[in-house]
Amino acid sequence: STATGATQFSPAELASFQRDGFFVARALMPDSYLQRMRQITERDLAAHQGDIEYEAQLHYPGAPDSMDSEGGRTIRRLRQAVSRDPVFLQLVKEPFLLQRLQQLLGPHVVMPLAHHNCIMTKQPRYSSDTGWHQDTRYWSFSDGHLVNIWIALGPEDLHNGCLQVLPATHHAQASRELLDEAQFLRTDLPQNQPLLQTAVPVPLQPGDVLFFHARCFHAATRNYSQNTKQSVVFTFRSLDNLPMPGSRSAILPELLLS
Repeated sequence: STATGATQFSPAELASFQRDGFFVARALMPDSYLQRMRQITERDLAAHQGDIEYEAQLHYPGAPDSMDSEGGRTIRRLRQAVSRDPVFLQLVKEPFLLQRLQQLLGPHVVMPLAHHNCIMTKQPRYSSDTGWHQDTRYWSFSDGHLVNIWIALGPEDLHNGCLQVLPATHHAQASRELLDEAQFLRTDLPQNQPLLQTAVPVPLQPGDVLFFHARCFHAATRNYSQNTKQSVVFTFRSLDNLPMPGSRSAILPELLLS
């Protein structure tokens, strides 16, 4: 749990993150931020506003077959969150986030706008299953040491598709033969079974913030509830961990936060 008003991880919390590759800071997000981010999310979902990723575009299990099929306009995420309202930029400069990120990444924290920078909107009926993966599978930086934050705007549990993680998998990049062609961990391989059995769900309450390493394997089922699950997700790197020139990670500007 997080001490009220603390702007840094305690030594025990920091050790927990370094050991497991993730840590949940409970009730870290002030209500004023939650309310504003929910307003923006509802506004842009209703209008299909801005840069949007639809479930049908990814073809994950459970997603509609095409944009023209039933449920084909189901939104998976509202991309480019920082362009949607000043609240997101204000948020990532807050000491209660930034000082914790500095503990994990060093004094100079950069926020890439090409990765995450989004509001995940897992909707009922037409949401999909996301297999076990490391985010570094489609990112290109000089090293894999990046940190994500996942802010729950509402309750998250196994019924509505909360994140599940494989603890301590952030210590190395997975070897290629354990993954399928899309770089998801192969659940059919006998040698992956002991690892898969270590999976733990990460249920969250509104205002909880999950910090997790980009190499920490994670997955999620579709949303089996009647309500949309909403989460704000950002990625951060240290100043010296540069995106590889010409890669997808280098296509957008970045924000130097500290």
